[in-house]
Amino acid sequence: MSLADSVLAVNNDLPIRTDKPVHSGKVRSVYWLTDADSRRLIRDKGYDVPEDTPLAIMVISDRISAFDCIFHGEGNLQGIPGKGAALNAISNHWFGLFAENGLADSHILDIPHPFVWIVQKARPIKVEAICRQYITGSMWRAYSKGERVFCGITLPEGLSKDQKLPELLITPSTKGILTGIPGVPAQDDVNISRSDIEANYQAFGFEKPQDIDLYEVLLKQGFKVISDALAKLDQVFVDTKFEFGYVNDKDGNAKLIYMDEVGTPDSSRIWDGAAYREGKIVENSKEGFRQFLLNHFDDADILLNKDRMPEREALARDNDLPLEAMMSVSRTYIGVAEKVTGATIPLPANPKADIIKVLREQYDLIESI
Repeated sequence: MSLADSVLAVNNDLPIRTDKPVHSGKVRSVYWLTDADSRRLIRDKGYDVPEDTPLAIMVISDRISAFDCIFHGEGNLQGIPGKGAALNAISNHWFGLFAENGLADSHILDIPHPFVWIVQKARPIKVEAICRQYITGSMWRAYSKGERVFCGITLPEGLSKDQKLPELLITPSTKGILTGIPGVPAQDDVNISRSDIEANYQAFGFEKPQDIDLYEVLLKQGFKVISDALAKLDQVFVDTKFEFGYVNDKDGNAKLIYMDEVGTPDSSRIWDGAAYREGKIVENSKEGFRQFLLNHFDDADILLNKDRMPEREALARDNDLPLEAMMSVSRTYIGVAEKVTGATIPLPANPKADIIKVLREQYDLIESI
């Protein structure tokens, strides 16, 4: 198998039995199981959920997205070797630590394969729950232009780029395009304030006003668990994005849970601790790839200006990135995963065939051909 063959780039064409359309995002594809298969797995595997809970197979890919575009490399390399397995392994590790520390549950019920989660259906909170311990990225760009109010939070004077903030800040944004909310533009990824959420909690998917407090508690708890663990590895947890949703327990009571991935190089900034103490920033996250792209192309404004999206899409589509740049991302992701988990990350030569084999033999979820 070639390097390109080892990459799982297309993950929405597996013969998984489903009676609904496959939902494919930038990185993951979701296959909703039939009601019969969901009930069978809940019964046979002993999942701790109500017997009528809809289940899905969530398959990660090795695709790399940045600036809302999918990029590829030389030699028909349509993704980053090891990326999908690394992201899942990191999330799985953090969710395990959350459970050990008595935090909320996640939507993951089972992990059949390094690329695969079996998840329960949740009612998502339509908020990208972002928290920041350092001033960098979009917060610094706004601050450097003189803005002192960010997501309804007033920032003190005299902050320097990349310095630690006086406290952990929660700076939410919209998840998806939400309409009819006063003062909130109908656009994806728009910064919002806590007061916006409080005034329109149902539009943002909260079932009770007091759950706004709870989501902030869970966000801070999750951040602290990951930050403390990374600090022991001399890694700095800079900022991150969490997602939350509701599920029902066996008694029919709604509970707030963690959704999607947590604490990964895709959803977080992670800096090397030793370099930071020397006044340098060494990115151990996708931010390093973003910075490479900004330096690689002649006109960085194409990547930063949302009004130039057609040009940006053409840039991603028509340019093969250098192989070394792709492999550098691979080393970063696998390196973080192996530090975090303390284990070697398995890299199957043919992940798609392996996934099909496991789901056929152990879960009876593959359509007969």
